[in-house]
Amino acid sequence: MIESKIKIDSAPVRYIPALGFRSLTPFFDSMQKWGAKESTFKPKLIAQARIQSNFKVLDLGCGTGALTLLVKKSQPSAEVTGIDIDLNVLNIAKQKAAQSDLQINFDHGTAFSLPYPDRFFDRVVSSLVFHHLTRENKVLALKETLRVLKPNGQLHIADTGKPQNALMRLSSVFMRRLEENEDNVKGLLPKMLEIAGFEQVKETAKIMTIFGTVSLYKGQKL
Repeated sequence: MIESKIKIDSAPVRYIPALGFRSLTPFFDSMQKWGAKESTFKPKLIAQARIQSNFKVLDLGCGTGALTLLVKKSQPSAEVTGIDIDLNVLNIAKQKAAQSDLQINFDHGTAFSLPYPDRFFDRVVSSLVFHHLTRENKVLALKETLRVLKPNGQLHIADTGKPQNALMRLSSVFMRRLEENEDNVKGLLPKMLEIAGFEQVKETAKIMTIFGTVSLYKGQKL
């Protein structure tokens, strides 16, 4: 696994490319589809978010835009934005949106320093992003998300979670050693949402995948 580096506001920021290596980025969508069961958990996440036609929605760490496009298709009148630190995956996302004739904003930036004003979005969604972040940056990203949400706005996350059975514990043995996944596998993400200031935090679902448990979470800004 390698770290790449970009500059945001002249400051270097390290990040891990999709699947750990730039050379594997073209295979990212296939791995998400077949390995992570995205066709199961992403529609569940969108249904959970209850997006309305007048909403502004941010896909935090949008990657190649799979979730972003699903959000837009689910509510075409919503204003949908995706943000990611990796320009390579952003270019793929933009191409996919253009091919689908979908009007989506794609921005380059980091989850823990969002380039948006306070109280701007009605919903923030995120899929398999937080396990890439250090514990410090997880909390920073959650605090930034809280800042850009409107009052009564909601955050909806799909990410690796605490295994719900022996099979998932076995699947997570390898994954918990990768990147910054340890906190997720220990089930600490809901507590981090509360530390960041979210209310009514819940784990709403668990999905079994070959990489371990993917959990859905929600939190609200009051």
